[in-house]
Amino acid sequence: MSVLDFTMKDIDGKNVPLAKFQGKVLLIVNTASQCGYTPQYKGLQEIYQKYKDQGFEILAFPANEFGAQEPGTDDQIKQFCSSNYKVSFPLFSKIVVKGKAIHPLYEFLTGEATNPKHAGPIPWNFAKFLVNRKGEVVSRFQPGVKPESPELSSAIEKALAEK
Repeated sequence: MSVLDFTMKDIDGKNVPLAKFQGKVLLIVNTASQCGYTPQYKGLQEIYQKYKDQGFEILAFPANEFGAQEPGTDDQIKQFCSSNYKVSFPLFSKIVVKGKAIHPLYEFLTGEATNPKHAGPIPWNFAKFLVNRKGEVVSRFQPGVKPESPELSSAIEKALAEK
């Protein structure tokens, strides 16, 4: 099983099979609109612009588990991201990223059995999972790692270089 086996609802409520991203490098991020890390949307948009033509996508999953910092509806989240950060990468419908009601995608991303190298609960908003072109998680970055950091850029470039 890989990340590409999941189907998710986008911010407009349409089903999106993640298999459509096969052959691309993905950065999967749980996001929030009222968090100290919310300005990372700017950096995410910058790295998306920098790498998208090389086969890179960012998949943003709003979540309200941490400090109730994503209370809005999907429409409100979409409007916020568009008007404040000009986000053009894929935004998905709000999901649960930890606890008993965890979404199966995040259960897969954080599970010891399914992702032993990068397992463990999501600590806060803006945790990042880097996924290679085959749908395998290759790196995990903590919320405090900025999208434009050399550490993340280097990992993205390495994943993009692998065919």
